[in-house]
Amino acid sequence: MSSPSSSEASFILVGGDRGSPTQKSESVIQLPLFITPQHEIHPATHPSADPKYTPGRVPSYAHDWSQQGTGGGLRTHGRHFVDAYGRVCNLRGVNLGGACKTPSNDDNATFPAGHQSVTFVGRPFPLEEAPEHLARLRRWGLTFVRFLVTWEALEHEGPGIYDTSYLAYLRALLTLLPTYGLAAFVSMHQDVWSRYSGGSGAPAWTLELVGFNLQEVEERDGDAGTERENVTPLEESGAAWLRGVRGGGHTEAERGLWPCGYQKLAAATMATCFWAGSTFTPKLLLRDPRTGNDVPVQEFLQTAFLDAWAVLVRAVGDLEGVCGFEMMNEPHRGYIDLKSLHEFDYNTDLHLSVVPSPFQSFQLGAGHPTSVPVYTRSFPMPTSKTGTAVLNAGRKKAWRANGPSGGECVWAREGVWGWAEGQGEGEEGGKAVVLRENYFVKHPLTGKKIDWYTDFYYPFLHAWVARVRGVAPPGKDIITFVEAIPNEFCPPSWTPEQHVPNMVYAPHWYDLNALFQKAFGDFTVNVQGLSRGMFPLKAFYWGQKGARDNFSLQIRNITQAAYEVLGEKPVLIGECGIPMDMNKGEAFQTDDFSWQARMMDAMITGLERSLIGFTLWNYNPFNNDEEGDSWNGENFSWFSRRRALPPSLLYYEQDAVSLDQGARILPALMRPYPAKTAGIPLRFEYEMTTGAFVFEWGVPTQEQKGAAPSASDVGKPTVSSPPLAGHPALSATETEIYVPSLLTKGRKLIVRGLGPEDRYVYDERRQTLFVIPRDNAPGTRHRIEVSLNPPLVPAFEINNFWSDFGARVVALLVVLVGIVVYYFLPGHPV
Repeated sequence: MSSPSSSEASFILVGGDRGSPTQKSESVIQLPLFITPQHEIHPATHPSADPKYTPGRVPSYAHDWSQQGTGGGLRTHGRHFVDAYGRVCNLRGVNLGGACKTPSNDDNATFPAGHQSVTFVGRPFPLEEAPEHLARLRRWGLTFVRFLVTWEALEHEGPGIYDTSYLAYLRALLTLLPTYGLAAFVSMHQDVWSRYSGGSGAPAWTLELVGFNLQEVEERDGDAGTERENVTPLEESGAAWLRGVRGGGHTEAERGLWPCGYQKLAAATMATCFWAGSTFTPKLLLRDPRTGNDVPVQEFLQTAFLDAWAVLVRAVGDLEGVCGFEMMNEPHRGYIDLKSLHEFDYNTDLHLSVVPSPFQSFQLGAGHPTSVPVYTRSFPMPTSKTGTAVLNAGRKKAWRANGPSGGECVWAREGVWGWAEGQGEGEEGGKAVVLRENYFVKHPLTGKKIDWYTDFYYPFLHAWVARVRGVAPPGKDIITFVEAIPNEFCPPSWTPEQHVPNMVYAPHWYDLNALFQKAFGDFTVNVQGLSRGMFPLKAFYWGQKGARDNFSLQIRNITQAAYEVLGEKPVLIGECGIPMDMNKGEAFQTDDFSWQARMMDAMITGLERSLIGFTLWNYNPFNNDEEGDSWNGENFSWFSRRRALPPSLLYYEQDAVSLDQGARILPALMRPYPAKTAGIPLRFEYEMTTGAFVFEWGVPTQEQKGAAPSASDVGKPTVSSPPLAGHPALSATETEIYVPSLLTKGRKLIVRGLGPEDRYVYDERRQTLFVIPRDNAPGTRHRIEVSLNPPLVPAFEINNFWSDFGARVVALLVVLVGIVVYYFLPGHPV
């Protein structure tokens, strides 16, 4: 890799805890572990505490999460993020971004060759473009960032060899965030374990060390016969589906297939080995290059993962713009807790296209042609079995002969399955048999029932937190973001002893029906409810009002479940978004993205009603109409640099409308929200068809420094009734609300509900409404109604079933009543 540029040279990797890990010599210069920034000392009391203070006198703005904007940074208290003045902070932002899943020198034609020499420098965007993108996010009010990093980006060349050029790039980029009011938490991203098993995340060497064969690559014609591609034994044996990471996933036959990779042999085996290899693959030992000794696969993988994290935290953990870290995106249990080797759970695991059972996957990976079920999309159930197909007719093995298992399936080696007595492996007529049906439910040695969360996830989470906090700069209170398995509610086992310091619960939410169908219209379905036994007719909704109510209920359920299990802990939706190529991509032809705007509005309305923050998926400047986000056929980014103005025509202030070019559905995204509240937010409702909103908040009933409110203080926590007791002392009276200039340009902002001595000012240049009520006595509740004059021209109608069909229903009822009355009239002939 080339020597670091001048911007990269400002940071150099320091030694990790592995002793002396291999480093790229051309970019290694010894510097102290941290260069501690000299932050400005901010007063403990906000200027608005002075009765003579005039609204808006502070130099910052509502959505500014820098040290200056927050009085010293963000922290957590109870269910809230708060600033140094005790104000509740509502964090909204983006995942930055989808491009981070793939290297900047990615080559679909040669993948997976050359995986040691990839580079992620320039992901999510080149450093020289950073001012443009960060200024754009600031203008849009999306200033809280979930910043994506992959293990592969850090350590692609081999165990202990870290990409210092990439780390220097990260440091240079994240250093810029506070200049634009942004703050970030860094998330280690993965899907389906790795790009080399069909997703993103882990380096290729992790699969190779476990024994998977990535080396014997064959070149063949693509399905359309127009292009050639490399094919690995993992694909031939059905152990992984890799077409989506080679630019595929856009055809109807390939649409939405990638999540099925979690059930395939490669990803499921890797996840199982990572979390519980010492339990389920005790015979699988790997040579530790530090000691030369053989160690269990779980120990090797987890140690390498934690070492990579230590290097990352040392690289960026001291930066002002980095407030926290997230251990792993969408963790998956692999085979752990699997009740049967003959099937996956239809209600939790996607069944689409060819769906081999675990037992069938074992046989396929061992090189044996096997007939497997085929599922296609259906209604009312998402998919149904429509046939079978024989896979691996070429008898390719997923396991390499020179691997740690000698080319044998690791699950056969552990005695999970084998061949009937007297019939050798591979002999004509040989029959595979399951030997330990409940292998992944109970501990193989003790027989104790296994639970993935309590036995494996929580212990490793605590080890990760200890490692991160152990290498973080002294005095910095790192916020730890955590999540459960996707589409599951917060597990009841997440009891207080399993909590980690400064914990934020950051689950994901997507409308699964829209994602699966890649379609959105007036008819929406609550898949979350159906999967949990909801009566079908209650799960069907109509119109925009119905979509808002549907999404609001689902998001509320996730949030409420978290409060009931975790108590007063912050909840932030780490991922939520909508497909831009929905409805067969017709918007790309018509340039009418009204359905996308309606869906985004319904989703954010649901988030607003639950009073929680979120980071949208995703901002990807490399997105385009044809290839989307260039990963597994996804197309979620509402911004495409291809549609934007060139940098020479841009300026970077908050009122720069030129920054909006290249975006879609901005009216659904650029929405007012109370960013910093001098009190507890109680209700927020925004109507994007008019630009009006209502905001209610209360002054804490007791000002108490120290502990967050306990269960005995607040009773059963609910979404709609946040506790007013136990909040830290407020040293500010000014509430700051982000109101985008996109709405107010050429219009008058009208604020109702304030008393004669209350004060406010709206600064369109800073896109901030500053409000200071006169009465801030404990327990006081405030309510304001904000509207525009003239109001916005409605982008769509807020329709529901009765507005669309009410007249017809009434007419039909009148006819039916008339018929009944006619037949029961006296003298009517029978």
